[in-house]
Amino acid sequence: MQIKIGALLWAQQTDWPALRDAAIAADRAGFDSLWVSDHLLCPIGSWRNPVYEAWATIAGLGALTERATIGTLVGAIPFRNPGLVAKLAATVDHITGGRAVLGLGGAWLAREHHMHGIDFGASAGERLDRLHEAVPLIRGLLDGETVTHSGRFYNLVEAEQYPRPLQSRLPILIGGQGRRKTLRTVAMYADMWHTQHGSLEKIRASDAVLVAHCAAVGRDPATIERLASKWVTIRDDPDEARDELEASLRHHGLEEYEPSILAAGTPAAVAQALRGHIDAGFTHLLFSLRAPFDHETIERMPEVRRLLTMDGK
Repeated sequence: MQIKIGALLWAQQTDWPALRDAAIAADRAGFDSLWVSDHLLCPIGSWRNPVYEAWATIAGLGALTERATIGTLVGAIPFRNPGLVAKLAATVDHITGGRAVLGLGGAWLAREHHMHGIDFGASAGERLDRLHEAVPLIRGLLDGETVTHSGRFYNLVEAEQYPRPLQSRLPILIGGQGRRKTLRTVAMYADMWHTQHGSLEKIRASDAVLVAHCAAVGRDPATIERLASKWVTIRDDPDEARDELEASLRHHGLEEYEPSILAAGTPAAVAQALRGHIDAGFTHLLFSLRAPFDHETIERMPEVRRLLTMDGK
């Protein structure tokens, strides 16, 4: 079993040098993937707190890193039409030498859409319908097809894109847990799936729904890479780890959160907190990291990976 560990770097309440240095440190420490969320306003705490735009951020970070894949977790489908999304993904793939991952989702933060004059849609279901229509169009463009489409939300006329991605198949990740629509889209089109925060029981239940959707469309669920996130802090002193993690969350205005998403303590304790996800098939685990970025946790990630890999032997 191959276990991957990635870093979700919060692009909010930070400055560029701090975010840049955290990404470079994570790449050098051996993280398999780097991710940035896609928001026009800060999604946690005051919306007036600073946040960087996702595609510009991953292009900049991608040019400064060398080995980790890099992507959006996840791109808000209402922000950009499918042709632009495909163009952005292909461009970042060239900037990074073939390391781009395209993450997509339905979007949820109404204020950032309304403030910028972006159509938020009538409901979450409508946004997920947009996602379902957009993903195969983007897939076709990334794969070098000529795409003509007249649909409910999008119209493309003999659309082609050059340059094509360096990767023969640039991966598409879809994030979310919507049982009726999101997971159906994952089953039909996604290479990767990122579940949202929740208890292990909820994650297992969502995975069971995905497996059922895969059966309905004739897809082997094992062909979909599963990702899950934890808010991680590594210290030899468990109390120090917990204090560091909670101080970080308070810095971002997070006074309430679901305890199941936290993993703080020694490398062995963090590995233990991640084992249930691995057993459930979520073998790509993301450390959710916030400013002020915790470089000790970044540098000690290989200790956790080593413990998890030993468990799998």
